[in-house]
Amino acid sequence: MQVENYEINGFLIDSFNQHNLEVGKTQGICPLCSHTRKPENKKAKCCSYDWERGLGTCHNCNSTFQLHTYQRKGASDKEYVRPEITKYLAVKDKVTEWFEKRGISQGTLDDLKVGQGPEYMPQTGKKENTIQFNYIIGDQLINIKYRDGRKNFKLYKGAEKVFYNINSIVGFKDCVITEGEMDVLALHEAGVTNCVSVPNGATLHHNNLDYLDNCIDYFEDKERIILALDVDEPGMALRRELVRRLGAEVCYLVDFEDCKDANEYLIKYGKEKLKQTIIRARAYPLENVTTFKDIEGDVKDFVTNGFKPGYQIGLENFDNIFSTYTSQFITVTGIPSSGKSDFVDQMVVGYNKLYGWRTGFASPENAPNYLHAHKLMRKVWGDMPQREDIGGKKWEEVADHVNDNFFFIDMDKYTLESVLKKGAELVKRKGIKCLVIDPFNKVRDKNASSLDVNIYTMEYLTKIENFAKKYDVLVFIVAHPTKMYKNSDGKIEEPNMYNIKGGGEWYDASYHGLLIHRDYELKNTKVKVLKVKFQNLGENGAECFFTWEPNSGSFIPDKIAHANEEAMPWE
Repeated sequence: MQVENYEINGFLIDSFNQHNLEVGKTQGICPLCSHTRKPENKKAKCCSYDWERGLGTCHNCNSTFQLHTYQRKGASDKEYVRPEITKYLAVKDKVTEWFEKRGISQGTLDDLKVGQGPEYMPQTGKKENTIQFNYIIGDQLINIKYRDGRKNFKLYKGAEKVFYNINSIVGFKDCVITEGEMDVLALHEAGVTNCVSVPNGATLHHNNLDYLDNCIDYFEDKERIILALDVDEPGMALRRELVRRLGAEVCYLVDFEDCKDANEYLIKYGKEKLKQTIIRARAYPLENVTTFKDIEGDVKDFVTNGFKPGYQIGLENFDNIFSTYTSQFITVTGIPSSGKSDFVDQMVVGYNKLYGWRTGFASPENAPNYLHAHKLMRKVWGDMPQREDIGGKKWEEVADHVNDNFFFIDMDKYTLESVLKKGAELVKRKGIKCLVIDPFNKVRDKNASSLDVNIYTMEYLTKIENFAKKYDVLVFIVAHPTKMYKNSDGKIEEPNMYNIKGGGEWYDASYHGLLIHRDYELKNTKVKVLKVKFQNLGENGAECFFTWEPNSGSFIPDKIAHANEEAMPWE
């Protein structure tokens, strides 16, 4: 068989026939179990080989394994530290006993190259004997997870975050994602070898999943992605984010019954039942079809706790009058040069700071991109970068942050269809949680010329709403008013959502509406809530005021302006 530059599912083979089996034969021994069988059965043909798919299946131990190793695909362009390659120390003695009590055999530890050795642990301030989970892609050591006897963890400092055991899913049409290395070992023990783990567990917030960014190509060909995650609140948050990124249509859910995770299930119920619960994984609830069981948890939470608080941006005066959920869109309006784009930028920077949300921009009015990037850099930095800052530590930190969290959709011709398509790609590959369309009239729908303006506007906003719901994204639409009137003093009156082309459709369809209005005489900017769909998220008609800080390009709460606005003559 010719193997030079040979690919399987887009992955170049790194090491052909890694187990030194009889090439070309369709049946033979199993490298995982044959050496452990009775002498008379050691050479029994218990295994089938599929050389084209690169997979072997054993009918004795019920395991499926890879015939080859593969070169890495889709590596990050960032530079990372690589762990120092030291002599591999296999686990032994008390460590082996500890694993055995958790249902993990020496064979599984050897297969997944689990080691042990001394390592400095910051939690204790000294070197500890640690279990070492080696993160390998192809034949390269990418990262190491250390675990000491007190259940303290750390990853190798400065190393790239990737999925644990990611090599194992190449060639499979399905795979399992778990929340810990011990769960991968448990599933491997049960004969489910095509399983991976996230490197750092689950959290309620900041689930940006940089490890998924670095490994997304490994999931492109998967027909089933089985989510075998912890059944606690952080695990549920991780599940939602993985489904959002990978697509509900390929995701399946595991029910661990009265157990927290796969390893606990293995200890309590054994290998075969653990394998069967993976096989019986149920499809994620159908899109656009909801049953009570799908949302029973949400109903219980609402009965117990009422409305969930909305997301805020970290500016007290604004947070007091407005918050939002995701899966919605906000219409932002105001007269030209009032600061609409800048305030939207400040909002997404605030969401990023508080929740780790990433943002995609379709902002032709903010072109060229380097100027927009500079504006975001100032807000993140909190100051104006100077020439002497270039290349310094603060510059590199802020530059990396902006690079990793804000993405500019750059097109010769912006259309709503192309922007939403690119937005969907950014959800999958970068995990964006916000999408900014600025302004809407320069991101046109293909039906713009053939429809009545009101019908067109409603169809436009419906497409945005569908996108926001499908991908659980918060969308900002910056919309200029087309009708502006002057009052008796010659000042332009504050516009509202009815002043946008399309009129009442904007007010009816938008979840929220904000007005940004700059007063050049008072030297402040008013932000007014024009609409909130749910009253627990804000107050219609409420206002707050800001002054402009030129170095950081940020809005600073202006309590004096607000006080003057509310003050009585005798106060």
